Order: sequence, then C-alpha cells, then structure tokens
Amino acid sequence: MTVKELGKRARKTQSFLSLVTTEDKNRALNFIADALESNADLIIEANKKDLEAGEKNGLGAGLLDRLMLDSSRIKGIADGVREVAYLEDACGKTVYEYNKDNGLKIKKITVPIGVIGIIFEARPNVTADAAALCLKSGNAVILRGGKEAINSNKAIAEIMRGALEKAGFPKDVIQLVEDTSRQSSNDMMTMNEYLDCLIPRGGKGLIKAVVENSTVPVIETGSGNCHIYVDESADTDMAAEIIFNAKTQRISVCNACESLVIHSAVIGEALPKIKARLDEKNTEIRGDERARAVCPEIKEASEEDFYTEYLDYIISVKTVDSLDEAIEHINEHSTHHSEAIITNNNANAEKFMQCIDSSSVYVNASTRFTDGNEFGLGAEIGISTQKLHARGPMGLAQLTSTKYLIYGNGQVRK
Repeated sequence: MTVKELGKRARKTQSFLSLVTTEDKNRALNFIADALESNADLIIEANKKDLEAGEKNGLGAGLLDRLMLDSSRIKGIADGVREVAYLEDACGKTVYEYNKDNGLKIKKITVPIGVIGIIFEARPNVTADAAALCLKSGNAVILRGGKEAINSNKAIAEIMRGALEKAGFPKDVIQLVEDTSRQSSNDMMTMNEYLDCLIPRGGKGLIKAVVENSTVPVIETGSGNCHIYVDESADTDMAAEIIFNAKTQRISVCNACESLVIHSAVIGEALPKIKARLDEKNTEIRGDERARAVCPEIKEASEEDFYTEYLDYIISVKTVDSLDEAIEHINEHSTHHSEAIITNNNANAEKFMQCIDSSSVYVNASTRFTDGNEFGLGAEIGISTQKLHARGPMGLAQLTSTKYLIYGNGQVRK
C-alpha cells in the first residue's frame, strides 16, 4: 500500500475522532495495553529477527540496545500506554472566552492537530508510545520506522490495530508504513494534503533530512549532545556519581551525557574521581590538553569530539577557567537538548539556568531525567529542541492545536 493511500485512510478517520469521548479513548488505550502484554511472545519473536539482522549488518551496541525488546520492556511499553489513558485529556479545553457587546460569544478551545506522521529509527517502543499519545490527543498517526525494526514494528502495529477494532475504533487511526525505502520517507515529507504535521525521531542525519526537505510542517526533535559542567564549587564526589549515571545508565538514549566541561580549579580533584567511576564501565574519555595533564592515560580530544553524540561508552572533556567560558562552550557545541551544572554556588546555578539555551537545564542532577514520563507527561512523542509550539519532552498538550467557536443569534458586522 502506498504512503498516500495510508494518508487517505487516516484522513477518513477524522470525523470519528472529532466526536469520540475521553472514556472511549481510554478504553481503547487499555485494550491496546492488554493486547501488547498478552502478545509479548509474538513481539519478542519478531524482535529476534530484527536483532539477528542487526548483528549481521554490524549495528553497534547502542543501536542494538535501542532495538532490543524483552518481556520487561514490553511490560514497560504497555504500562506506558496505560499511563497515557490515566492522563487528563488535552482536547476540548477552553483557553479563552470573550463576550462582545453585540451578544457574540467567542470561545477558543484545544483540538487535535489531525493526522500526524512520525519518522523514526531503530526504537520499536516508539511505535506504541507515539500511537498512544496520538490516540489520546484525538489524532490519527502514520508511523514510519527504520528497516532495523521492521518486524518488531509490524507486530506491534498489528496488535494495536486489532485492539482498536475491538474497542470500536477504525483501525486506520494507527497505520504503519511497511516500505522502509528512502522514497517512503520522501513521500511523507511532501504529503501536505493528508499530513498536518511531521515529527522525526532519531539521529542527527534523519532529523536534518526531514527539516530541510519537508513541505509538511515539522516539529523538530533533537539529537542529544548533552553536557554536564562541574563548577569550581562542586561537590566532586556527587559530580562523579551524577556523571556515572548520566553517561552509563543507558548509553543509547538522547538524554545520556556525552560531554563534560570542568572548571580548571577543580579538575585535578574531580577528573580522577570521575574517571574511576567511568572505568567501571570501560568508558573511553577524550580530553583536551589540560585534562590529559591530570589523567595522561585518557585520549586526546579533537574539536569534532566536542560536537559528537556518541551513543556509546565514550565521553569528551573540556577544561574552562570560568562559568562564562563554560556557558559559551556549551551553547556553541550543544544540540540544545539537556545540560546540567554541578555546583554549590546558588548564583552560578541561576546564571547557568538562565543563560544555557537548551530545552532542559539541571542543577545537581542527571540529564537522564529528560523524559516525558519522568516529567509527569506520560509517554512522550519526542524531545523537541525547537522553540516554536513545543520545546522539551512533548506530551499530550503539544499534540493539540486550537480553534475558535463563535455563537451568535443573527449578528452582522457593520
């Protein structure tokens, strides 16, 4: 089936979705969650095919980790769908009211965007997360995953579509593009008559391609070259623990720390502690000249390293002489996703939070918390690094638009 045919089918569901109740949506979501759990063996079997193909094609450890599904992860996906069902409905909210002297009553309410397209890579959990959020916010969704996860995505999508029918919904509210060629992505980027919005989720190359080539409006989600700055007043033991978590708890995610910035006044104390913790996970450190003077065994960093999202057990280190220099370095090299400062100086913390131009900025905490569920949004559609409409973890509210409703009794404009 062509991508345009999927678009036509999605558009036909709009009348149904415009009238569906919150209770109906929640029931459908719970049916989906139950179906995913009860069919876990089927999903795992399909996922094994993808993992075998990935290993054969030389996928790295980080990508294989993103790709892998087991019973625990499937339960987590199902629980995420249930959490979306429990969230307050973002549609139908009144955000503005105005009564004119002539008797016109004007009201502005939140409404679904319409049909959302999502292009993503080797993360099959996105299939369920994105579909759940789109369904709860009243949107139809067309999902186009990468070839690395095609078998997993097909299994998950078919299970969800079956659950939708059981709940009395048109199954075409959720659709999967099974053609993983570049052409199918290109078709989605120019399908303005059927897609109201396109969201890319994946690496820097994918996001760049969609942003530069799409005629469909795009919500840009970002890759994560996330920084942690160790200030001169930092508790270096706490810094080592936070950095260990942010870098190694899960290397394949966009909120993992990729870059360290350390004040020269504490690098002699801080870097050996940080290195000792990172050594536990055999993490390669690439540092500048002053970092290597403290720990000669670490590798030399290139300028490119300071821009790199590794998604691997690798991290860069830049030495600075001031908070201002740290802020300047981070804003220049960041992808504007998540950054953190480790400090005991409240004024430095506040300045860092005000001056860092990223969607999420932390004081004395791991960047790993940048996540829709952790922020109380339920499953997320992605982390937006743009500044229009949505920024940071995107939940239900970011998948709605607005429209005005005007009630009259014969008024005409003079």
